Amino acid sequence: MMTTRNNMKHLPAGLCCCTQILTKKAGSDTPSAFIRGGHSSKLKRFMTTSDNGSTFPIVELRQYQLHPSKTSLYTQHTAQSAPLRKNLPLAFFGFPETGGIALNTAVHLYHYPEGHVDRLEQRSTLAKKDEWKQYLGEVKACMMQQSSGIFVEAGLVNDFEEVKGLKYWIENDGSNNDGPGNHNNNNNKGIIELRKYQLKLGYDTVPKFLQSYSAALSSKLNAIGTHPTTQLATVMVGDVGSLNTVYEVWKHGGKISIGDSEFCGLHAMEQSRIASRGAKEWRKGIAKIAELAVSFDTTILKPTEFSPLR
Repeated sequence: MMTTRNNMKHLPAGLCCCTQILTKKAGSDTPSAFIRGGHSSKLKRFMTTSDNGSTFPIVELRQYQLHPSKTSLYTQHTAQSAPLRKNLPLAFFGFPETGGIALNTAVHLYHYPEGHVDRLEQRSTLAKKDEWKQYLGEVKACMMQQSSGIFVEAGLVNDFEEVKGLKYWIENDGSNNDGPGNHNNNNNKGIIELRKYQLKLGYDTVPKFLQSYSAALSSKLNAIGTHPTTQLATVMVGDVGSLNTVYEVWKHGGKISIGDSEFCGLHAMEQSRIASRGAKEWRKGIAKIAELAVSFDTTILKPTEFSPLR
C-alpha cells in the first residue's frame, strides 16, 4: 500500500500516525527497526507481520475496572475459566499494584496473529460457548467499567534478539512452568512494568519516537548492572483508540529458568533502572523522546497464576 501526502486524509485514523514511514523508500535512513517481516507493503517498516505475511498481527489491551469488594470473586471465577480465555489467545493477565492504572483493574493483553478478522472470529466463537456464557453471568456484576484498545507491535520487536514479542510468551506459557497443582500466585515474585508514552499529535511523531528509541535501546538492554531477569517483552503502538500512544512492556524478577529460586521483581526493576542511567546512548535517546512526549507514566502489574507472561 503506497501512500502520498495527497491521499493521507483518506486513510483510516489508525494508520495516520505511520504515513511518514509508508512513503519512505528502501535504502533511506529509516532504521532497520521499521523494516522487518515478510509483507511487501511499506507498512512492514512500522510494525511486525504475521507468519504468512498477508496480514498484520494486532494486540488488544483490555482493562476492566472492578468493584473493590468483588475483585476476589472476579479473580476466582476468571482463574477457573482461564483455559477458555487462553484460546483467544491470551498473552498477559494481571492487576496493578501501584502506578498509573487504577487499583482493582483487570489488565489483559491478547495477541491476534491474523489481525482484526482473527480477533472477530476468535471472540465470536468464544461468545457462543456455554461455559463462557456461564462465566460472564458469574462476573458481570463485578465489573463497573470496561475499555479496549488495539495496538500493533513495533517492527523493532523483530530486530532485537532480547525482545521476544508477545507471541513468544504465548507459545512459552510461563504459567505452565509451576507444575500441576502449584499455581499459587503468591509464590511468584515477578512483576510486569507497563510504561506508557503519550506523544504529541502529528503524522511523524511516532516514527520519530521509534527511530530515537531503536537507536538507543541496545545501550539500555546491555547496560552494566542490569538485573538478569529484566526483559523487554514488547513495544506497542496505538492503532485504534488512543493514538500516538506507545507502551513498553517489561518483565522483572521471577525465575531465570525452571528450578531456580525466585527473584523479587521490584528489586530487579530498581537495579535495572539504576543501570540504565549509566547508559549514555539511552540517556541521549530519552532526551530526544522527551521532546516528543506529552506525558509518561508507569504501572507495576502483578501477573495472575494463569498469565503466560509472568
